[in-house]
Amino acid sequence: MDLEFIWRGGRLSLNFVATVGKWRTEAFERVPEPEDLACWFRDAGLVNSLIPVEAADLTGARELRAALWRIFSAGPSVADVAVVDRWASIPLAGPRLDLVDGKVRLRPTLSCVDDLLGLVARDAAELLGGPVASRVRECARQDCTLLFLDESRGGSRRWCSMDGCGARSKMSNYRKRLTSPAETIEE
Repeated sequence: MDLEFIWRGGRLSLNFVATVGKWRTEAFERVPEPEDLACWFRDAGLVNSLIPVEAADLTGARELRAALWRIFSAGPSVADVAVVDRWASIPLAGPRLDLVDGKVRLRPTLSCVDDLLGLVARDAAELLGGPVASRVRECARQDCTLLFLDESRGGSRRWCSMDGCGARSKMSNYRKRLTSPAETIEE
């Protein structure tokens, strides 16, 4: 069981959904404690340092995440869309710039869990309502349920990553071909 955060989705909201592993089979939690959610926000680049996260915040995050999973994997329901809309409608502060060592940098302005979950929900809303919504895919590997945005030219990407699931799937198929009896050709 891999408890490391996964960043293969190609979008913030898809990476957030990946904080649960193996949704369809042996679901496991990558953010079991409020502190883990704070780490995810930091590792996602949404904040520079850990922010306070309470148990109620984690409950809200899980509600949003579950709604996103259902919308992306099974299709929208009125209840799930309402959850995403509620989070996406949170007013967010605009971007701010800092000048550090002669370089302009974007200063994070979001500092509480509600703001950060609102940002995740906005990303999902823009993805679901935008031109690439039909390109959200679930990894084709049977034991993987990671969602990703297929940005390939032909729109035919099958795996969350070629290095991981793609390579394992191809190797598994190769081994099956090696061990299956050769078909005889009749003339």
